[in-house]
Parts: sequence; structure tokens; C-alpha cells
Amino acid sequence: MTVDTVIEGGTIVTEHGQFDSGIAIDDGEIVAVAAESSLPDGDEYVDASGHLVMPGAVDVHVHVDDMFSEDTYETATSAAAVGGTTTYIDFAWQAWEGELSIFEEEGSLLEGVERKIRKGEDALVDFSLHGAITREDDAVLEEIPDVIDAGVTSFKMFTAYEHGLGNGFMNTVIGELAEHDAVGVFHTEDSSVCDELTERFKAEGKGDPEWYPESRPDYAEAMAAEDAVRMAVEAGMKYYGIHTSCRKSADVLEQYQDEYGDGLVRAETCTHYTTLDDSIYAEMGNKPMIAPPIRTEDDIEAMFEHLTGGVISVVSTDHCGYLLEQKEVENWWDSAFGANALQTSLPVFYDEAVNRRGYAPSFVVENMTANPARTFGMPEKATLEPGTDADIVLFDPATEYTVTDDDNVGRAEFSIYEGRTVTGQPKKTFVRGELVAENGTVVGDPGHGEFVERDIPEWD
Repeated sequence: MTVDTVIEGGTIVTEHGQFDSGIAIDDGEIVAVAAESSLPDGDEYVDASGHLVMPGAVDVHVHVDDMFSEDTYETATSAAAVGGTTTYIDFAWQAWEGELSIFEEEGSLLEGVERKIRKGEDALVDFSLHGAITREDDAVLEEIPDVIDAGVTSFKMFTAYEHGLGNGFMNTVIGELAEHDAVGVFHTEDSSVCDELTERFKAEGKGDPEWYPESRPDYAEAMAAEDAVRMAVEAGMKYYGIHTSCRKSADVLEQYQDEYGDGLVRAETCTHYTTLDDSIYAEMGNKPMIAPPIRTEDDIEAMFEHLTGGVISVVSTDHCGYLLEQKEVENWWDSAFGANALQTSLPVFYDEAVNRRGYAPSFVVENMTANPARTFGMPEKATLEPGTDADIVLFDPATEYTVTDDDNVGRAEFSIYEGRTVTGQPKKTFVRGELVAENGTVVGDPGHGEFVERDIPEWD
């Protein structure tokens, strides 16, 4: 038997540990992980000497080609490929009318799914979708089974912004999702608190970016998280708290997870909440204006405490690709919300966790690859087990470099990690056995990426 590719000479890293071995790939799948002497012959050999051989990162929280990102699927997946991410989950929007919306008229959630799948035709890496419910319209309840049948098994709801939902309608959606065993994904900030503070700061002329974190305080995040997770556990629905940014919010989720288990309550944080503190607003202005805000040094420590304890089990990016003109405004409230990170997330988090804090590389794989794939029903991803997709990153743990926006391959014109010295870098990225990026350059063809229809996940 001859296979397409054999990767040899590297150190395999999974969520369970690391060991020296080789990998055989054929027809886009891993067919063997074994001592190199036991592997079949290959048409091509890849020397991974001095590299960690890891499953590609699975980023379950990105924004692409919509009102929150200038990236197309081609540019965003190019950044992902260079950064070692082989699958991401974007958002399919139920179209609404409003100042933040790009839609000319209201539309259905299923139309949103179909719209994003079409946009993904130029993807280099694989992608999936969360359904985003943006209007209090009972018709969406009837759509949920069809959206699940389309392979979208998680549904996002906001407690803030013009597309946020009130607790009453949110509770109705939660009950319907529980009936289908689907996952509810929640952006939690108390809208009344944040809106009141924002209006007060506008009246007082507090437009400098240093004021921004105070307009969306940690207790507002914790308040909304407690409401949402309480409704979820009462209905028996799987609750997933996105972009957890602070100790107060994570502590709320810990209380509910302790009582109801991680079969009902799970959460993520983002790379920026594990690496940056609120001093960055004085340093970089509006570029790091993200919601929830980047917070304090103690909140960074809380993120690692809860990652270690398991309350938080995923690290994502909340990627948004913006131009400088969308950030360089006089007052922070006129700035676009969000920042790009698909290209930098894996190396930045690896450097923080492994080099600066002493975690094993398996900790990175667990929280950036295995847990996100398992949490959202993608058993064919992120394990390096025979029979699964050959989504593989060759990661050089010794390369030291400085992050600069000059290296961006997506449309974003800045990086909130600009000037940060990082040790560790993806060198080769394979998606289903195809090399799509090498040494910071895209080498794959747009269109190689595929839409991943996800299963209802088992949270046990």
C-alpha cells in the first residue's frame, strides 16, 4: 500500500500529551499514526524534524464577510491557514433592519445559512456556521429544525445591541432549542447598563478610548450571563458562553457548572483576554475596542484559572477584519467593534501559555483544537486519530518573531498584537491532507475549504 503523504521526524501533540511518531495521510484522511518504520510508503514525504505536529486549530467564533468584518472568505481563510487554523465557525444572520445591519430587508435564518454557504465557495480552510437570531419573531422557532437539518446545530443570541433579544423571547427560544438538544451560544452584556453608561459618557465628552472599558463593565457581563445561564439550565438546554472576559462572569458560570455539570454549561474566552490588559487602550487607541472590553491583569489570571479548572474550555478569536479608517475616529463610540486575530491567535496563545506560563503544548491543543471540535459536534476534526480529517499543523516551537501588521494576509490593516515578540510559529498547514500554507505564505487554492455539516454534540 502506498499513501499520499507521510509526515516523519516530528513530535505528535494531542490533548493527551506528546510523543515521537509519524503520520500517514491518504485521500484527505489520517490512515495511520505509528513508528515511522511501521508506516506505509508515501508518494510524498514531509520532514517535520524539530517541529510539533498538531491538529489544526478549530476557531468557533469568527466574523467574516458581514457587517462586522471586511474580510471575504478567501482573505479570512488565508489568514487562518497561515496562522494554523484549519476550521472555523462563522455566523449566519437572520437578516434585520437597523443602523448596524447590512441588510435591506428582513429575512429568514435559513436564508442566512444559505447566504454564508455561498460566500464560502472561495474558502481555503473548512468552515461551519452558528445561526444568529436577531429578531423577536416567532417564525424563527419553526425554522430551527430545518436549520439543524442543514448542519447548523448551534444558535447565537445577543443580550445587547439593536439585534439583542429580551429575556422573554430568549427564554422561548431556549425552550425550543432544548427540545432539539441544540446548543445556545450567548453574547452576554446587560444592555440597559451599557447603554446608560455610553450615553452618560457621550454627554460628558469622555470620548478617549481609555473610557471605553468603563462603559461596558464586568458586572454588566456577569449580570446578563447569570440571566441567560439560569434560563438555560431551567430548560435543560446546552449553554455556551462566548468571549468570557472577566472573573465576575466566569465565576457565575462556575457556580452553575458546579451545580449542573459541563453537560449543560460550557464557556470560551478569547486570545486577547488571556494576553492583553486594559492599558492597551492608552497605547493603541480604538484598535483594540472589542466587546466585551479587554480588562484587567486580574481578569487575565482568572481566564487561566478557569481554563485550568475547566469552567472555560475553549479559546477562540472573535475575529473581525477592519480597516484603519473604521478605527481612527475621534470618539470611541464611533469606532467599529472588534479586531482581527485569525493569523496570530495560535502562536500568541501558545507563547503565552507554554513559554510564559509553563503549560504543556497539549494544553494549547486541548483548548484551541480538541475541545472546540467536540463541543460543537465535529468528531472528524482535531484528534489526529486514523479515520479523521488530516487537518495538521507543523509548528516550530523555537522560531522567534515580532508580530507586525505588515505580515497580514487578510484585509485587516492593523494587529492588536503589533510589536509583541512571540516564540513559536506555524510553518505548514494541511487541510484534509492538502498543504494550504507554508512559511507565512498561502500555497493552497481558494475553494479547497468545505462547509462542515455538524452533528448535535454530545456533552457528557
